[in-house]
Amino acid sequence: MLRRSPVRRAAPPGGGHGAALRPDRTHAVDPFEAPPRPRPPAGRPAARPGRDPLEPKAGRDTVRRHNLSLVLRAVRDAGETTRAGISARVGLTRAAISSLVEQLLEAGFLSESGKTFSGHAGRPGTVLKMARTGVAGLGVEINVDYVSVCVVDLAGTDRVRLVEHLDNRGGAPSRVLARAARIAARALASADEQELRPVGAALALPGLVSSGTVRSAPNLGWSRVLAESLFAEALTAQRPQRPALPVRAENEANLAALAELWFGGLGDARTFLYISGEIGVGGALVLGGELLRGAHGFAGEIGHAVVAPDGPECRCGSRGCLEQYAGQAALLRAAGLDESDGANAVSELAHRARTGDERSLLALARGGTMLGRVLSGAVNLFDPDAVVLGGIYRPLSPWLAPPASRELSARVVSGLWPAAASRLRAASPATDAVRGAAAMVVQDVLTDPLAYGTRTSAG
Repeated sequence: MLRRSPVRRAAPPGGGHGAALRPDRTHAVDPFEAPPRPRPPAGRPAARPGRDPLEPKAGRDTVRRHNLSLVLRAVRDAGETTRAGISARVGLTRAAISSLVEQLLEAGFLSESGKTFSGHAGRPGTVLKMARTGVAGLGVEINVDYVSVCVVDLAGTDRVRLVEHLDNRGGAPSRVLARAARIAARALASADEQELRPVGAALALPGLVSSGTVRSAPNLGWSRVLAESLFAEALTAQRPQRPALPVRAENEANLAALAELWFGGLGDARTFLYISGEIGVGGALVLGGELLRGAHGFAGEIGHAVVAPDGPECRCGSRGCLEQYAGQAALLRAAGLDESDGANAVSELAHRARTGDERSLLALARGGTMLGRVLSGAVNLFDPDAVVLGGIYRPLSPWLAPPASRELSARVVSGLWPAAASRLRAASPATDAVRGAAAMVVQDVLTDPLAYGTRTSAG
């Protein structure tokens, strides 16, 4: 998590440890009976029903932080709005909104456009929108055959994007991360020219990521790599005169799923399964708008679900994993294309499928069938509103989705996956992992703007 200023919480009444009041035990007590509620001291009103009188109350600073977040999110969600519009949206008084807006304007989070809106009643109000300069987020995605970097502003808009196609498979982690840091430093220089100051960086990585460490990334050949600290050191070395940026690392499929949640076209769908096709196959589950991480942060590794126990050996050490049938390399091999050609070969596969090439169509049909079999189990377990196909699956979805949908219709319990529901869909454009990484930094700012509220943020 990015470092933030600590939020001070009010201590419980009666001392730092909240000394408990004990009921009179001189009479027999039913062990299943709730203890009697203590009487308030003379002159003090009784606590409201349902509220523990020893429960700490929210301090004024905590409330203001929360309200600043409400206002900032209201402007972000609306795109453009007025003080009166914010008041109607969040339920605070106009006087309170005016005070909060002034603080956000002073800190550089909001800007006034000079336009005015006329509401249903009252005088026109000055239009507010998210600032296009100042605080921003940096995202860096490292995958087997490329490094992608982007900077997004507070509205979540891409302002800088760099992609380099590189062979990272089997490379020393320190060397790969240093190379990514050099690309990131170029992106930060471009952001600086636009008066953007990223306040943190997020790494999107393929594999099992927990507490800043890549526990295992078979396709990169990494094991127990301290990715956060190595990248942070490399980035600082590239920018010795600038303050160090806090760095966090996350699984790439998780970040792509969050990008789909924040910027995609899912409408009211808040529970969905995201499948990311790259060299490997990643997955993420969003439940009620929240990412499901699992007990150790490894939830969603659907690419290593076993399709055939006696199938081909996988880099993870198992056999017959989905990745061996529906991963990028497997699809390209089955279609007779050079798997080392990466993105170009995927484009060629799509072209051949469009022109009716039989071998390409068979490769995609088999991959889609295997994908549907694995997805049917996940759908039976979690009952999502939608299943989203991202990564290389997005351009290949016209040929992968039909066989996958047939498997889902045949294998998901009756009523959960009607054939006409169209719940299997391609990811939205520009909702990739690197944008999700940069936007995750911005989400931290939106959650607690006071922790980042300075016009001289690290950049």
